[in-house]
Amino acid sequence: MDRMNPLDAEFLYLENGTTHMHIASCGVFEGPAPAYDDLVALFASKLPLVPRYRQRVRFVPMDLGRPVWVDDPHFNLEYHLRHTALPPPGDKADLCRLMGRLMSQELDRARPLWEAWIVEGLAGGRWAVVSKVHHSMVDGVAGVDLVSVVLDLDRSPAAVTVADEWEPGPDPSGLQLTLDATLNLVTSPRELLRAAWTTVRAPRRALERSRTIASGLLSYGSALRPTPPTSLDGTIGPHRRWTFVGASLAEVRTIRHAMGGTVNDVVLAAVTSGFRDLIVARGEDPDHVALRTLVPVSVRNESSRGVYDNRVSAIFLDLPVHVEDPLERLAAIHKEMDHLKESHETEAGEALTQLAGAVPAALTAQATRLVSRLVTRVPQRTMNTVTTNVPGPQFPLYAAGRELLEYIPFVPLGPGVRIGVAILSYNGQLHFGITGDYNTAPDIGVLADGIDAAMATLLRLADGGSGETATDLADTPGPAAG
Repeated sequence: MDRMNPLDAEFLYLENGTTHMHIASCGVFEGPAPAYDDLVALFASKLPLVPRYRQRVRFVPMDLGRPVWVDDPHFNLEYHLRHTALPPPGDKADLCRLMGRLMSQELDRARPLWEAWIVEGLAGGRWAVVSKVHHSMVDGVAGVDLVSVVLDLDRSPAAVTVADEWEPGPDPSGLQLTLDATLNLVTSPRELLRAAWTTVRAPRRALERSRTIASGLLSYGSALRPTPPTSLDGTIGPHRRWTFVGASLAEVRTIRHAMGGTVNDVVLAAVTSGFRDLIVARGEDPDHVALRTLVPVSVRNESSRGVYDNRVSAIFLDLPVHVEDPLERLAAIHKEMDHLKESHETEAGEALTQLAGAVPAALTAQATRLVSRLVTRVPQRTMNTVTTNVPGPQFPLYAAGRELLEYIPFVPLGPGVRIGVAILSYNGQLHFGITGDYNTAPDIGVLADGIDAAMATLLRLADGGSGETATDLADTPGPAAG
């Protein structure tokens, strides 16, 4: 048995039938599509490298402990690797509709929490793989690592046989799960005492960390003030829409070098511009809209690469949709991101997650489920959207000898959030994947077009060397989202 960490468990507790907590990606490959059996063989060869693919979730009776991962005694690869096709020639709209339908269906909790859909029939003889994984298994960075492990690094990789001697372990009984959770409750205070002893041994370091976390918590408090009502947030239904827009990473870097700031600042400025266009298209005044986004930030270090779980904190950023000038908008984003970096919200969020491990699982589970149910009826006003930026591999990946041409992300919608944006870089490209609630966000295409237009405008200004309206932007990196 492998017990979930507190954040992993939270993503399970949040799911309620309308809030689906799976992350996903759509990988478009060059043609022709391989035989289904070839892809089954590819995935089968990588299973020994990803133990979680053959494990399912077991909940502890009465929520005495956090859920655990156990081997699935009935694991069937072909159940998880599905095959479908679009009416050829499948265009972007067809692919987006299919993605929206697949993302509207929750994963079966009685089985390992992942699926991969092979999609044939795309225009130009191309095909795609839609990879869908529950957020309790991976965060954005770990999800990219997972795809990189499953796919090949070469078009014709050397034949390497990985011994697969997997046999499912015994399925624990409810009594075993209860006893294990009870033992964990007994040993948890020992971990707290160990942490306290560390504090006593290094009081100066502990005091400095306490000050940092306190500063971050104060910043969180001010950042979570309720925002005015807007059509961008509110209750959602179970169905999803999805679309995407692409850009060149080289173009983003051209803008960055000409205007200053970071790559992250540039993409956030483009997203802000897209939201401004959407607000105007809906007949709302951007000067009177406060648009706050949650930005996940990876706290994963090198020692945790290849570990499939969640290791993220978060910051809250007010997107300056009221700023009309694109360069002033980029300058405002950069200034705010620098301020957030100094506010220590990331450290405070990480500390809160660690502290959650000391709270009884039953209390955490019931509180999260209650809040999730309430938000489906009473809209929350602390954040309006989510924007996540995940760095992907900057080299080509292959499946059955076919190159992965486009790697496009999907972000789930949290309680009360109607639109979310995920940004993913891969092999010199950048893709913005936009998720919308089906009933309340039918116009996410306006947001996509706005992002595309913003990138074109910023690139034109960068190529023309026009920076007169931009404030001074220091060329220092901001916090990397994950």
